[in-house]
Amino acid sequence: MTSYVEAPTPAGAGMGVSVFLAGGVTHCPDWQRVAARELLAAGLTVFNPRRREFPIDDPAQTPVQIAWEYRHLQVADMILFWFPPCDAALTTQPISMYELGFAAASGRRMVVGADPGYPRVADVYTQLAHARPELTIHATLGATLRAAREAAA
Repeated sequence: MTSYVEAPTPAGAGMGVSVFLAGGVTHCPDWQRVAARELLAAGLTVFNPRRREFPIDDPAQTPVQIAWEYRHLQVADMILFWFPPCDAALTTQPISMYELGFAAASGRRMVVGADPGYPRVADVYTQLAHARPELTIHATLGATLRAAREAAA
């Protein structure tokens, strides 16, 4: 059974193999929409932290969002990281880098991709070379999604 779970809705039980979509949100392209469509078609459950409508003017939503992400990173069967290209003057996706380090150190099942246009792409490669040298880092979202489907099989 597959399902799509978008923040801040909590995941239920018995949803099948789940994948958390970790990576750039703010000032980044909506890569999660493409990833969710492909992973759902492959029979996987998707946990998407990117809300269609985030009430940016409501400061009470930040702790709600962080709590949702923390919980769903813990319960997901796999974490898919995608570091899309972005304008370094706007973001270098620091929360995603934090989550990458946390997941790598925990030994969690993960698939990682970093677009060559991501401003800190060398950091992704260097950190994972130390923490998880067995992981392949994919250069396109398509390759990252293929690897996620294979890892979930």
